[in-house]
Amino acid sequence: MDHPRPSEAEIEILRVLWAHDACTVREVHAHISREREIGYTTTLKQMQRMLEKGLLVREPAGGKSHRYRSAVAQEALQERMLDRLVDNVFGASVSKLVMHALGRGKASEAEIEEIKKFLDQLDNQD
Repeated sequence: MDHPRPSEAEIEILRVLWAHDACTVREVHAHISREREIGYTTTLKQMQRMLEKGLLVREPAGGKSHRYRSAVAQEALQERMLDRLVDNVFGASVSKLVMHALGRGKASEAEIEEIKKFLDQLDNQD
């Protein structure tokens, strides 16, 4: 099933759920509140919309509480969003994306070494 593309706020909620599996709204809100100021009702409303959009699934957690889980795997969403980014912003050119990302000077030496190792592995597969 192809889920709709989540907003930045929805991705923030998905990150919490991917890291902690199933959470109540209160737990998600607590995690997000550590990073930025946000109202509980805002988190609740976002998660209700995500449930309606098919991005989340809800299960009873006892009493009136519910636990929410992501309905989309992190890797699947990353692949879909990266494909769209490459196609729409970089004209389907992976090399332009990589050169742009590395040219910004934000990659650490360790990350660059990791990239080199990955490229060497790709070369050795041929």
